[in-house]
Amino acid sequence: MSTFENNLEKYAALAVEVGVNIQKGQDLYIAASTETVEFVRLVTKKAYEAGAKTVYVDFSDDELTRIRYELASKDSFDFYPPWKVQEREQLAESGAAFMSIVSQSPDLLKGIDSSKISTFQKAAGQAMSKYRQYVQSDKISWSVVAAPSKKWAAKVFPELPQEEQVPALWESIFSAVRADLEDPVSAWKEHDRLLHTKVDYLNDKNYKKLHYTAPGTDLTIELPNGHLWCGASSTNEKGEDFMANMPTEEVFTVPLKTGVDGYVASTKPLSYGGNIIDNFTITFENGRIVKVEAKEGQEVLEQLVDTDEGSHYLGEVALVPHDSPISNSNLLFYNTLFDENASNHLAIGSAYAFCIEGGKKMSREELAENGLNESITHVDFMIGSENMNIDGIKEDGTKEPVFRNGNWAF
Repeated sequence: MSTFENNLEKYAALAVEVGVNIQKGQDLYIAASTETVEFVRLVTKKAYEAGAKTVYVDFSDDELTRIRYELASKDSFDFYPPWKVQEREQLAESGAAFMSIVSQSPDLLKGIDSSKISTFQKAAGQAMSKYRQYVQSDKISWSVVAAPSKKWAAKVFPELPQEEQVPALWESIFSAVRADLEDPVSAWKEHDRLLHTKVDYLNDKNYKKLHYTAPGTDLTIELPNGHLWCGASSTNEKGEDFMANMPTEEVFTVPLKTGVDGYVASTKPLSYGGNIIDNFTITFENGRIVKVEAKEGQEVLEQLVDTDEGSHYLGEVALVPHDSPISNSNLLFYNTLFDENASNHLAIGSAYAFCIEGGKKMSREELAENGLNESITHVDFMIGSENMNIDGIKEDGTKEPVFRNGNWAF
């Protein structure tokens, strides 16, 4: 077996055993692109070997998606198939695990009428509302991993000959998820332990606010009472651990919906809706986004913010040191799964219920009463750099360093 084949086997096993942590007799739902079919087959094999009951695969195709957006009538984009909603909801209710294998070209929908994109994003978000609650309250095991597509690899490695682009992206993914190590499962257990030391420190400090400063950024974020920092592995309602993102380098919590003030500048391009949004600044007053300015993708960013009422507010605050594996690779992946794990980031939209004490069992109304935002969208954007400082502010106004020059200060 070649080194590549060996790493691919280890990666597929990681996705199944550490990512969704499939249990004997459990169903697995996989969403993936037709370009990743070989990897999907390998993941499916590993899942059955681990005892999965049935593996359901939902394939999409980038070329078919592009054709639809180019040629279908505008009024077709406000419909989301109810049978696809029922599939996910029924599988979630029966305790299935869910895996997304992302591979989309960052420029898939470049040049497409942005109103078609925003209309479909709204339709899908509203239709998947109940399923999203299963995900955001950790009722089910779910994981997002990645596999290359030709166009994505060409975007990341434009300087390489075409035949070398996909192999180069595979190698970068293997490195990011530790699949190229001799014992990836043990490496992930140690990584999980180290991230939880940061989580424990921040939960012990119980800061009232965070103050961010960097070139183009002066932002204060208030945290709600009872907020919880989380990171690395999660636990579903049955007590089974899973890893929601592979890779992951972040620790994160929820902001107080109305407690965000100031302005923040992006530090990496955001791939959203098949388009790139880049060099943008977002301004907040009492939590609400009151101004957005982007050198690229202004209209797409405006429509993202206008998705619904909740998309005018933040739902996540995440800390990632600049001195971390993906950041140190100096690669721009044009894919949020990777780029958000190279940089401090925030998320526009819905908050994770498990990031507040008792949140997993709270109703939507109770979560709102505790200051958490609700939206049909959740989109991360990157703000971190080697120039960012963050102070934790205690209830009595005392300031303590959390980040200095882009890295942990403790």
